[in-house]
Amino acid sequence: MTSRMRILVVGAGATGGFFGGRLAQAGRDVTFLVRPGRARLIEERGLRITGLGENTVLSPKLVRTGEVTGPYDLVLFTVKAAGLAAAIEDVAPAVGPGTLILPVLNGLRHIDELVARFGEERVLGGVAIVMTTVDGDGDIRRLFDLQSLTYGARAEPAPAALAQVHAELSGAGFDTTLSDAILADMWGKWVFIASLGAVTSLMRGNVGEVADQPGGIEFAEAVVAECAAVAEAAGYPVPAASLANTRAAVTEPGSPRAPSLYRDLSSGLDVEGEQIFGDLVDRAHKLGVAVPLLELVRLNLRVYRARRG
Repeated sequence: MTSRMRILVVGAGATGGFFGGRLAQAGRDVTFLVRPGRARLIEERGLRITGLGENTVLSPKLVRTGEVTGPYDLVLFTVKAAGLAAAIEDVAPAVGPGTLILPVLNGLRHIDELVARFGEERVLGGVAIVMTTVDGDGDIRRLFDLQSLTYGARAEPAPAALAQVHAELSGAGFDTTLSDAILADMWGKWVFIASLGAVTSLMRGNVGEVADQPGGIEFAEAVVAECAAVAEAAGYPVPAASLANTRAAVTEPGSPRAPSLYRDLSSGLDVEGEQIFGDLVDRAHKLGVAVPLLELVRLNLRVYRARRG
């Protein structure tokens, strides 16, 4: 392999802290871009990954917002939608002529924002699958043994450094896939998280609590059908096997499954309503797809966010 890439992980929360922590454990040249409060906590306690029998404590390299002084080879965006605009400004000094940007946010709206600021050729597509949360101590707690990154070029020609990105990210304690159909992969995840988020957030219950009620399974299947119809109209139909997995995931009686959006909603925290549902409904309207259930979810979450102020 050529010399190690310098990797900047934007955010050290449930997603960035996990994947960045694993990369640091594997000896990659990783720095976390974090806000001062998060930096102080990590300096005092370390970056901790716990749960499922693990208790890892790391002392990673940190750079505070406003203190980035030069370019990195790869920038991994792991912030939530609400923090994207500020993160783009924070990370701008880290983006040089050869920098590639790998965002793993939900939905697709963030791609447009990153491309508008940094250029089409720099922004890869990415999908992160991980079930983690930041607990009350600020530690990254694993909830389930599932972790993977999928990434790729959104258009041809692929960046020359993409093969090295794949080499850097692979073999670091999570599954990696260099995809030649990353937009389809992103749509597939969007359909999954929108289906799961819609079912649980609108009904205010986990999958099993919804499925166990009369009409619950039919409701969940109707939500999946709406999400899948938007993806198909956009030109990215979800493969039959993946769609079957999504249906099964949101209709399983007794299942405790609940996405982070529902956990945030239940805790009175901000939620990614516009990133996941608002954008999906807007695209559905432009494509002429009827999505009354998704419109209801969007309205529900807008009322919730307005009440939070």
